[in-house]
Amino acid sequence: METLYILINCDLGSEVDIISELMKIPEIKEVRGTYGVYDIFVKLQGDSNAILENIITHKIRRISKIRSTVTLTPILTQGGR
Repeated sequence: METLYILINCDLGSEVDIISELMKIPEIKEVRGTYGVYDIFVKLQGDSNAILENIITHKIRRISKIRSTVTLTPILTQGGR
């Protein structure tokens, strides 16, 4: 199981609608609105990075009112949980 994290910037006031759309994607395991530079945090899990990259490109980034995304790949060899 692969995990990626996505930080999303969106149009002002569109957070709730975007979160509702994101929650329809089964590979998204967690979605949170955030304060700060980014508006939404997403945890995405799937069988391979290729599948997840396809979801990011063809589903997430095409949601109306999303301005930009940053995808974070965890470094498992550095520990953590």
